Amino acid sequence: MIIDTLANAEKYYGLHKNFKAAFEYLNNQNLEAMEVGKYDIADGLNAGVTEKDGVTAETAAQKFECHNKNIDIQVCISGHETMGWKPRTDCTQPKGEYNNEKDVLFYADAPDMHFSLKGGQFVIFYPDDVHAPMIGEGPIKKMVVKVKI
Repeated sequence: MIIDTLANAEKYYGLHKNFKAAFEYLNNQNLEAMEVGKYDIADGLNAGVTEKDGVTAETAAQKFECHNKNIDIQVCISGHETMGWKPRTDCTQPKGEYNNEKDVLFYADAPDMHFSLKGGQFVIFYPDDVHAPMIGEGPIKKMVVKVKI
């Protein structure tokens, strides 16, 4: 997991062949003006913008998730979003089977820690990062960029 601001995005270009294109896309958009919806960025890169009210940590933990085929770059556009996190290697309670079509596996484990993002900050979740997003009060607008591995 990596947490930083979009102003520092260049530092992460070399971590994956599609990170440069992903971060250039993010930095060339007026994120606040983007409509809720799905966006195709490039081959192996797509994004979704959501704007919803935050939920309690308990509610978010019901969808404590990780992915096998994609890296998430989750960007807080506006509001304050708290997320739960735990390393996948420490999770022992899968909830059902991995869903290949949706690229998601849920866990019943509790997060080890929580952290918060505000507008202009992002987190990169690799497949080894189990996460519970959208914790907060009031509206949270965010973009999740899916980077195909």
